[in-house]
Amino acid sequence: MVKILIVEDEPPISNLLRLSLSKAGYVCICAPDGAYAADIIERERFDLVLLDIMLPEIDGYALMDFIAPKDIPVIFITAKGALDERVRGLKAGAEDYIVKPFEIAELLARVDVVLRRCKRSDAVTTIGDLEIDTCAMRVRKGGEEVGLTKKEFDLAVLFSQNRGRALSRETIYERVWGEPYRYGSKTVDLHVQRLRKKVGWEDDLRAVNKVGYRLEA
Repeated sequence: MVKILIVEDEPPISNLLRLSLSKAGYVCICAPDGAYAADIIERERFDLVLLDIMLPEIDGYALMDFIAPKDIPVIFITAKGALDERVRGLKAGAEDYIVKPFEIAELLARVDVVLRRCKRSDAVTTIGDLEIDTCAMRVRKGGEEVGLTKKEFDLAVLFSQNRGRALSRETIYERVWGEPYRYGSKTVDLHVQRLRKKVGWEDDLRAVNKVGYRLEA
């Protein structure tokens, strides 16, 4: 599982980030200040850090200097939206820079992009006779390539990374389509039906009543 450290001193924002990312299938730990974050980074491995700039004890830029040698991708999340601040953040080594207030769907999409770019998940996932290669964006079943659309491929990756976990339609839509879910939409269900048939997940990708879907392969 992908493990994310959230470094944010405002509890409402920290809790929103933790709940949203956990719902999307990520493991999250929160740090309320820069000093605490530095201590926990020394003890544990993380795949991504979401980092506020205006922090007590040690600010985000100073903490960025501490994180950089550890080769952990960072996304700055801050109220400082001026161009010079964004440029400074990116030059400091951050992979992305998100200005508050932000939409959760955009945040999830940016997190996904950074994790893929930094290859923080296994390139090839094997489920039975199915191989999902996230670098080549290719799926093979029994050695034969399966023709998937971009959205079907993204769904396959999402379910493979969250086996055994029930994912809501809202979470699925926001992770794959990168925008807020429209309640009542059948888009997710139609794409899941096609994916099931193409990769042979008719019995493994199961509907969860009034929630969404769960891959049990």
